[in-house]
Amino acid sequence: MKSLLDIASALRARAKRISITQDELGGAAGISRRTLTHALSGTHDIKLTTLMAVADRLGLELALVPKGAAQAMPAPDEFGVSPPVVKTRVQQMLERGKGPKGTDSSSGR
Repeated sequence: MKSLLDIASALRARAKRISITQDELGGAAGISRRTLTHALSGTHDIKLTTLMAVADRLGLELALVPKGAAQAMPAPDEFGVSPPVVKTRVQQMLERGKGPKGTDSSSGR
């Protein structure tokens, strides 16, 4: 994440995914409605402790990783969920051009 807007977007997506209201989230994090609104808007600089409290109540963990490692991580979807890193056997077969049970998917057999 490279900006406050990215962080706010991830927090909003997670809150939506777990169906928590702003009132519930603010109460659980011990912050005012205004402070939570600022955190979720991405337009105000917020205290690190506020971010940690909100993330914790959303079931998220803050982590610092080297930039190279962060760039290698897949981007989360609109619900804040990253796609799986390990491919399924079907995905691997399709990428090799083979359909299920070893058939060649390009020839239709």
